[in-house]
Amino acid sequence: MDQIKALLESPYALTVMYLLGLLLLAWLANVATHRVLLRVMRVVTRRTAWTWDDALLDAGVFRRLARVVPMLVIHAGITVVPKIPPAWDLLVQRAARALIVVFCLMAASAALNALEGLYQKTQHARRRSIKGYVQLLKILLYVIAAIVIIAALSDRSPWLLLSGLGAISAVLLLVFKDTILSLVASIQIASNDMLRVGDWITMPQFNADGDVIDIALHTVKVQNFDKTITTIPTWRLISESYKNWRGMQEAGARRIKRALYLDAGSVRFLDRQEQGDLKRFRLLAEYIRAKHEEIEQWNSALGDPGKVPVNQRRLTNLGTFRAYTLAYLKAHPRINHQLTCMVRVLDPTPDGIPMEVYCFTDTTDWATYEAIQGDIFDHLIAILPEFSLSVFQQPSGQDMRAGLGHVRNANLSAGG
Repeated sequence: MDQIKALLESPYALTVMYLLGLLLLAWLANVATHRVLLRVMRVVTRRTAWTWDDALLDAGVFRRLARVVPMLVIHAGITVVPKIPPAWDLLVQRAARALIVVFCLMAASAALNALEGLYQKTQHARRRSIKGYVQLLKILLYVIAAIVIIAALSDRSPWLLLSGLGAISAVLLLVFKDTILSLVASIQIASNDMLRVGDWITMPQFNADGDVIDIALHTVKVQNFDKTITTIPTWRLISESYKNWRGMQEAGARRIKRALYLDAGSVRFLDRQEQGDLKRFRLLAEYIRAKHEEIEQWNSALGDPGKVPVNQRRLTNLGTFRAYTLAYLKAHPRINHQLTCMVRVLDPTPDGIPMEVYCFTDTTDWATYEAIQGDIFDHLIAILPEFSLSVFQQPSGQDMRAGLGHVRNANLSAGG
């Protein structure tokens, strides 16, 4: 008992008891705040029809704000602890103020996350992303909080610290160069509606070919069709070119632009019998009839020179096949007939005469588009012999063996 009495009469015993009581009071305040405030807020949010309060609760805003209460207790209670050195008293208060700023910063950051989550559920989220702006606000909050914390710990005015930032502005510009560029790029992308989440873009310099899945302040993420992820700096999207396929998706049609390379040696005029045979094609009957009338009028106008074949206009197998291809496309049920549809012959090349098909399918689905395009060209290639045309291709090994075999057989026959 004497030892306990002596301990209580010690000059520091009362200080220790007050400190323990202050810590106990702060702990009780923390427990009460979490159990009472959070439960009340949970009940209130469930009974309201609003969604923003549920988002704030789920993001942990109130949980982070509850941590401010014990810091306030310590900040206010440290002044009543007896026989504590003033320097220690001031140090604890500064630390408490700094922690209050930290917890408020965490709550504000969680609130911004909740705001972004609410926006992502709206219809405007697909058109414009606010993730970059949210990240910028977080950076500003971190900078302001850092200044306030330093001011609180050093017991200086925050304005004094802000005035000193002008001296290191060049360093700050260098440190935040990418952030500034990304901010300007984000504003231009949003204001000009250049890019949205879900857009299909192609950017060969970054090997990017896929859908945009995230637009942040510093980076844009593209999920390629092979399921890899390409990360592109945001500012590169306004300094370099890229292709956005959104217009195709909004139009609901995708372009077919592919050429058949025909063997130039197979192009020739059609005789009367061949023209008659081609009349059995339902898609060509009207074309051949109209062409016959046009050619007869042309040749008759020439007089006697028009009786010589070299002076006459005549149908060619290439022109007839081109007309058949156009008629086939116009009759195809999966071609969009509201958009451009044509068949044209391009400049001859060493690989043959390219006949290009230019039209639009009525769908943008990749697999369906490829199936429609494949069916069209399968049909065109298979029907070429009906027009006495052939596709140009380089001689294969089998062609070379067949040619050499004919030469060998001819030599053997001559020798025999």
